[in-house]
Amino acid sequence: MALAPAAARRWLEQWTSAGPALAELRKRSLRGLTESQALAASEAVLSLATLSPVNPRRRTHSGLVTQQALFHRHRFRT
Repeated sequence: MALAPAAARRWLEQWTSAGPALAELRKRSLRGLTESQALAASEAVLSLATLSPVNPRRRTHSGLVTQQALFHRHRFRT
């Protein structure tokens, strides 16, 4: 459901002011990390990749070539 124009404007104003504050908080948090905390966080993120099974076909075919072929065909039809 779309926001009413006034509500959308308030939402935009709120994020316009919150965005820089959140960016600064993120920078301070990252600067304050110790080396061991940074390594632990990196390990936690990288370990997520091993939790989801990978389709064997995905190791040899990403779908990019197929996608590009579709785009190429569409380009010449229009």
